[in-house]
Amino acid sequence: MEKRDYYEVLGVARTATQAEIAAAYRKRAIKYHPDHTKEEGAAEKFKECAEAFEILNDAQKRAIYDQYGHAGLQRAGAGPQYHDVEDIFDAFSDFFGGGVFGDVFGGGRRRGRRVRRGADVRCDVTLNLEEAAFGVQKTVEFDRNEPCGECGGSGSAPGSQPQQCPRCHGHGQIVQSAGILRVQTTCPQCSGAGVVVTDPCRNCRGRGAVSVRRKMDVAIPAGVDDGMQVRLGGEGEPSQSGGPPGDCYCFVHVRPHSLFQRDGVHLILRLPITYSQAALGAAVETPTLRGREEIEIPAGTQSGEVFRLRGKGVPDPRGGRTGDLLVQTYIEVPKKLSKSQQEVLRKLAELEHAEVAPERKSFLEKIREYFTSREEDASARGEDS
Repeated sequence: MEKRDYYEVLGVARTATQAEIAAAYRKRAIKYHPDHTKEEGAAEKFKECAEAFEILNDAQKRAIYDQYGHAGLQRAGAGPQYHDVEDIFDAFSDFFGGGVFGDVFGGGRRRGRRVRRGADVRCDVTLNLEEAAFGVQKTVEFDRNEPCGECGGSGSAPGSQPQQCPRCHGHGQIVQSAGILRVQTTCPQCSGAGVVVTDPCRNCRGRGAVSVRRKMDVAIPAGVDDGMQVRLGGEGEPSQSGGPPGDCYCFVHVRPHSLFQRDGVHLILRLPITYSQAALGAAVETPTLRGREEIEIPAGTQSGEVFRLRGKGVPDPRGGRTGDLLVQTYIEVPKKLSKSQQEVLRKLAELEHAEVAPERKSFLEKIREYFTSREEDASARGEDS
């Protein structure tokens, strides 16, 4: 089945703030909660709303979705992670303070320790236009936490073990009464881990992890543009609850080029030509990212005309066709002239004065008509011309 637009699912505008998105999701989550309604298809609608919220509540995933839609999320590996109703309860109960999930509707949902994926990390890579267009392999560096070697990731000093949290009794969550509602939240004492460290490891100071500088080679695909991201699956922070690790997102920055401007998959080049080339026509050599090309400038070319070289642009990173190179000509006026050049141009000016070109003649006629009409109007009003 084709996925619906996430903004349509939540009933919000594409310009909606995070607060508006959260409010819309809360309203629909309560409406379609399986323990709250017996409406046919409620569970599927509940999961659809949770999927939309998961994407639009994450700034990175929302940016990918806004630009490339559902297909872009799939290609970037940034699609929804929670497909089961129980996973949705666990994933978002903290966000809502448990007021929508868990024991709120008396459904008796489990209160076991939640398993969460690790946090995502970021790195940056800077490319020139050629590297971005053709793809390249780059070495990137980023910091992430890895399990402490001395305590094996437990956070406890060698010879000791973490103890069960006395507040949540190892569940990682606590349930509190709020009027007629029972609110399930993360345990504030153990932060959801279910255990507390009583004798911390000296190396990691009880964290169970140490910061490590990671270096790795990344294959940058052809056609990436400034601001795009390359996902490195599983290279993020490890999970503190035994879940999968997070991802590393490599943000691409492309330096401006001295000759070409980029417009999506197309490139734009402003090519100077002389007056004589424009008037008489010429074969002009122009640069492209793939080497030199010759284009024919027909006689009478005007400044600003554009010539298209098909397939000489940038590949589409989404698998479409390669863009074009758009060559925009402009007539370059020399600042200094030799004596012989001045003589030739003076002769040309004399010829132009005697025999006006059609375009120029038309323009001059318009000027004369403009002033003539003004003089006639003034005369009709009895004014001096």
